[in-house]
Amino acid sequence: MSLNGGSLEFAGGTLGRHRHICAFFNSIDEEHRVLRSFIKDGLDRGDKAFHIVDPELQEDHLKRLTGAGINVQQAMDTRQLEVRRWQEAYLRGDRFDQNAMLALIEELLQSGEKAGYAVTRLLAHMEWALLDKPGVDNLLEYETRLNHVLPKYDDPVICTYDLSKFSASVAVNIMRTHPVVIIGGVLQENPFFVPPDQFLAELRARRSSRASVDMAN
Repeated sequence: MSLNGGSLEFAGGTLGRHRHICAFFNSIDEEHRVLRSFIKDGLDRGDKAFHIVDPELQEDHLKRLTGAGINVQQAMDTRQLEVRRWQEAYLRGDRFDQNAMLALIEELLQSGEKAGYAVTRLLAHMEWALLDKPGVDNLLEYETRLNHVLPKYDDPVICTYDLSKFSASVAVNIMRTHPVVIIGGVLQENPFFVPPDQFLAELRARRSSRASVDMAN
């Protein structure tokens, strides 16, 4: 894709060239209130919408989109809106494979362009990482590696995190892997963002340290 650098406005801020966003919320109500314009305005202007949701919340998610004034059935019939459950994305094969997921993200963004959409707006619920599944402990590495992929595209990708479910330490680390953050309902550049190569080196050092401790014990 040829980057056009166009800005997008939502959640009380303007999204510039960085398109990898972590969004922290305390409830589903807050999530939908804050992201309503991101979703509806995108559909109204002809953008592609791709949502990866908690399967237990899928029906509620679609009802809330309808309540926001979106013709959900029409959008899904034309495939302008696609909604997938975790099992059809992050947890294919009942496990998390970060390499496969990175490839899927690129495939989704490229398919939107091939279908004629100027922008694909991707929204993903991230609570799958709390499940007892193989590979979920690679969450931080995956989020970091996304920063090698997403700068090639204009498409905004929002990873939503429910703060009532994730620990404070995980939330802090997640914030460090995203150049843009939505917190307190406001979109802003993230001053705590760590460049991916630096953060990957930090993760490797952590693993090495843990391995040394395990060997000592």
